[in-house]
Amino acid sequence: MQPEKTMTNRSFVLTEWVRGQIRSSMNTIGLTLHRWGIHPDMVTVAGFVVVFIAAVIIGQGQFQLGGIVLVLGLPLDAVDGAVARAMGRKDNFGGILDSTLDRYADALIFGGLSYYFAVQNQFDLMLLALAALTGGFAVSYVRARAGEAGLSVKVGLFDRFVRVIIIVAVLLVPLLMTPGLWVLAVGTNITALQRMWYVYRNT
Repeated sequence: MQPEKTMTNRSFVLTEWVRGQIRSSMNTIGLTLHRWGIHPDMVTVAGFVVVFIAAVIIGQGQFQLGGIVLVLGLPLDAVDGAVARAMGRKDNFGGILDSTLDRYADALIFGGLSYYFAVQNQFDLMLLALAALTGGFAVSYVRARAGEAGLSVKVGLFDRFVRVIIIVAVLLVPLLMTPGLWVLAVGTNITALQRMWYVYRNT
């Protein structure tokens, strides 16, 4: 079981490394916003609104503009946690709200892509987008259910941080759309299966 645990944390290390690099700056921003009376849930909802706007733009086929809007909104995904830390928040609602809106955000982005591909009669790409969305949901769902059982599961490469990087890259460079969707469609579902196997081996 030891080799399996060594393999599991590669994407987690990447995510934590990035968080470590920006933590100091985010803490400063979070403290400032807290002093201004801004609640972390407001930041979370604002980030979701940005994703909604990006999804509408993506649905119109303006992929690069949609990608730029997503990039501009990405810092909000870290700022809400920084504000919560600054205010010393103890309840769990913020985390639940953040995770829930993350799922809606994923649905909006891939829903926008699917809508555009359907209008353009590109049903192969539409199916790839839906497969990527399904895999992403499965990755998060397995982790959540395992967490309820007291098991922390971070197995596999395609956690949400990696998925966001890939989808932003695909939007900013439309030539990468087809291979990028294939990578997401296959990779997310493999990660979901990896997590299921990890749960099976450790329960």
